[in-house]
Amino acid sequence: MLLAMVVAASQPSARSADDEKLVKIVANDTLKFSVTEIVASPGQKIHVQLKNEGTMPKDGMGHNWILLDSEGEAATYAMTAISARDAAYQPKALASHVLASIQLLGPKEVGDVTFCAPTKPGRYPYICSCSGHSMAGMKGVLIVK
Repeated sequence: MLLAMVVAASQPSARSADDEKLVKIVANDTLKFSVTEIVASPGQKIHVQLKNEGTMPKDGMGHNWILLDSEGEAATYAMTAISARDAAYQPKALASHVLASIQLLGPKEVGDVTFCAPTKPGRYPYICSCSGHSMAGMKGVLIVK
């Protein structure tokens, strides 16, 4: 019986449900995310915290964080979001492509989201959809492997 306990103790344990990856991203008036690549395992729990350290008004320089289901949707979503100002730059017609998001933040505001990474390995883009910010370089990718 002691041998069974030793063998069981030496086995690698499965990842617990509390094994959450914390990712802190800073955005500011330079239209860049401080983190442009997140690597995760399929189904891994991820907590993203976005902090807007900018000083310009939320109206034109607010920032959000939108994780999309495919690289192919990033440009379409970004272009459509420009005219979705009344919906906080999140076009409702494309909501089915959003895997996770953080609302539009003004200067010195912080937002959070917790989600599970997709179970299918691949590259999942994230963007700031405010006023064409992603087209200026405010984007990144979640790599699930």
